[in-house]
Amino acid sequence: MSLSHRQQGLLLTGGGALIMSPDALLIKLAALPDAEILMWRGLLSALGFLLIALARHGRGTLEAYRRCGGTGIAVALLFSLTTCGFVLGNQYTKAGNVLLILAGAPLIAALFSRAILGERLPRRTWLAIVLCMLGIGMIVLDDTGAGSWVGNAFALMAATTLALNFTLCRRRPGVDMSPMLVFNGLIVGGSAAMVLLLGKGGIAMPPIDRWLLVALLCLFIVPAGVTLLQRGPLYLPAAEVGLLLLLEVVFGTLWAWGLLGETPAPIALVGGGLVLGTLVTKGLYERRLEQRLRPATDT
Repeated sequence: MSLSHRQQGLLLTGGGALIMSPDALLIKLAALPDAEILMWRGLLSALGFLLIALARHGRGTLEAYRRCGGTGIAVALLFSLTTCGFVLGNQYTKAGNVLLILAGAPLIAALFSRAILGERLPRRTWLAIVLCMLGIGMIVLDDTGAGSWVGNAFALMAATTLALNFTLCRRRPGVDMSPMLVFNGLIVGGSAAMVLLLGKGGIAMPPIDRWLLVALLCLFIVPAGVTLLQRGPLYLPAAEVGLLLLLEVVFGTLWAWGLLGETPAPIALVGGGLVLGTLVTKGLYERRLEQRLRPATDT
């Protein structure tokens, strides 16, 4: 029995979000120094993305890269900053904080769309942006320690660069940019390796149990999850994609609370609830609008 386009989109996007949900947890469990975790994540994920690109495109892999063009290079550079921001954010603050701040990326993308693409934003989007920024501000105030501020700043960098990435991809909606993520991994991993080589300690193999956690995360979870998330929006409206992406935030935060004991302060709970509540309400409202506008038949 063949699946409809909508069912394929639900499976791809929801599956990708669930696969990615233990990302922050595994980064913390690996407990490696900054440059080491970035090096292994970059190089191993580059290998994983390359294997997926070869499996999907076969002899047409080079042509898939050519189609990405200059926009693809920008996507790779921006996603490198997103990767660094996400990983380093988890190194210096709570996983739940990072995930909730990252959840604001679609609304930041709306601002970039207004500035770069000239798109007009409805009032509901402006209201959602204000409410989410207020919620993120409350999350940032969760812990006033220096480390937490650094981690929150990295998380905001990840959300901002991811949002700009979304905006650039929309300029070429018919082109799959996921093959360019190989170069993102090489940029991150190669830069971190240079830092380690130039440092006094050099590159050392981490304990085997930690390395296996990193290998599981970076060779399988990240390439598979990101590739599914990249494909899902081809079959679903934006509002439904945004709702399904929240699965990563919810489950990722639950992983951190349950296994790491990262209990947030009350102000962070209120801020996180405000962010999630705003995004869910906006997504459900826009989903109703899209259902009214599109034909009743599901292709």
